[in-house]
Amino acid sequence: MTSVAGETWFRDAAVQRILALLNADGGEARVAGGAVRNALMGIAVADVDIATTLRPEVVVERASGAGIKAVPTGIEHGTVTLVLDGRGFEVTTLRRDIETDGRHAVVEFGTDWKADAERRDLTINALYADMRGEVIDLVEGLKDISSRTVRFIGDASQRIAEDHLRILRFFRFFAYYGSGRPDADGLRACARAKEKLSSLSAERVWTETKKLLAAPDPSRALLWMRQSGVLTQILPESEKWGIDGIHSLVAAEKSLGWKAEPLLRLSAMVPPDGQRLEALAKRLRLSNADALKLERWASTPMPPDEVTDVGFTRLLYRHGTDGILTRIKLALASARAAVEGDPVAMRKSARLSQLLTTAENYVKPNFPLSGADVVAAGVPAGKRVGEVLKELEEFWISRNFLPERPELAARLETMVSEKN
Repeated sequence: MTSVAGETWFRDAAVQRILALLNADGGEARVAGGAVRNALMGIAVADVDIATTLRPEVVVERASGAGIKAVPTGIEHGTVTLVLDGRGFEVTTLRRDIETDGRHAVVEFGTDWKADAERRDLTINALYADMRGEVIDLVEGLKDISSRTVRFIGDASQRIAEDHLRILRFFRFFAYYGSGRPDADGLRACARAKEKLSSLSAERVWTETKKLLAAPDPSRALLWMRQSGVLTQILPESEKWGIDGIHSLVAAEKSLGWKAEPLLRLSAMVPPDGQRLEALAKRLRLSNADALKLERWASTPMPPDEVTDVGFTRLLYRHGTDGILTRIKLALASARAAVEGDPVAMRKSARLSQLLTTAENYVKPNFPLSGADVVAAGVPAGKRVGEVLKELEEFWISRNFLPERPELAARLETMVSEKN
């Protein structure tokens, strides 16, 4: 019998207390889904979710009686979050779908573990562990765990018809847990139903896509998404641009210790076209911060190969670091991929590494003068103030940001007196 009883997270006092509470007096509760899957695959367990035969109101009643805080986070779908030792544990009543439309489901609570397992999406996500830690497999998930196969439960097309987001979940879980080629039935079903993704909210699509892009190496999943037409469906901007840059970017991340950034990986897949990126941000309802990062990347020029240190510092001052960091990281990843046997690429890679370090440590200097100084010098308030200030700032930049306030103030007085 496969077991997770020896796992640290399973022996945790809070987990054991909740299981004991929900397994008493005729109730039954098991750890469900991701925690069991990750434990069996040797992957760290972050969250522990629990399934139970008890109805949500009974879960709340028992928790309250035991002094455990209960939060009705999704009580209409049977989910209550129990807060213990400062951590939240989702407890969900067994259920089956009685009505689905590809986006929402009407559920009916029950006590049938097999029915609950079969309503889930993928076999590796439908494993349970009872109070003793013994793993219960009702959908042949253990076999797929062993072979690292990401497979829909039962009929793939039916699972997708129940919730169209499962198309993206199929590829996301393949990115994290799959090996070899994706399951053929699942891949065909996703390809056939790809247009259904347009019926989902932009927030759900982007959230799932962002999770996929955060995988240690999403390149294989993205390749199959492109082959099936799913990638073009959600990111038409990538169609003629391609995903070839993803592999070299992931390699650079691993070699250089970069943190995986979904937005940087997205930038490797789409053209730096301001209008198209603005449309992408609106369509997927990206956060203002993410949309601004894409806009800065598109509007910031790539430093020329022959850029000097002084020239690069001026570029950083004028454009900031966000867009330049994206430009350099993508260029460095590409150059590193071509380094072997190519002295030009080797030199370019070395120079880009230097520029990256400069940009990462850059602190923008403060221009010593303000509009108030220009007005105080005798320039009437209005458009001319900005023009004078800009001229002075350009002089300051051209002198490598060295002139201090007294020298700039003297130059301002000279400009004003000459004008008069």
